[in-house]
Amino acid sequence: MTVVTLMWEARAVDGRGADLLAWAREQTFDAAPLRRETFRAPGERVLVLTWWAAAGPDAPLPELPEPATDLVTRPVHRWRFESLDFVAGSS
Repeated sequence: MTVVTLMWEARAVDGRGADLLAWAREQTFDAAPLRRETFRAPGERVLVLTWWAAAGPDAPLPELPEPATDLVTRPVHRWRFESLDFVAGSS
């Protein structure tokens, strides 16, 4: 088994950071990831990391969608990583 971490990062329109954060937290997947964490950063940015058990680093996995265009200043940035030190149940 490979543990794949998906990183999703978006920048809110000025003054809409709280709205983007709430939107990101409301998003669900058909299957639960092994772990999910949500962060905020200066510049009204929101970051969501999800960890998934996968057949390999390129396996198809659920992704958070693009928010409405009136909520963000640019397209979402997405990265995929293979977790090397994942420990189940850690937070």
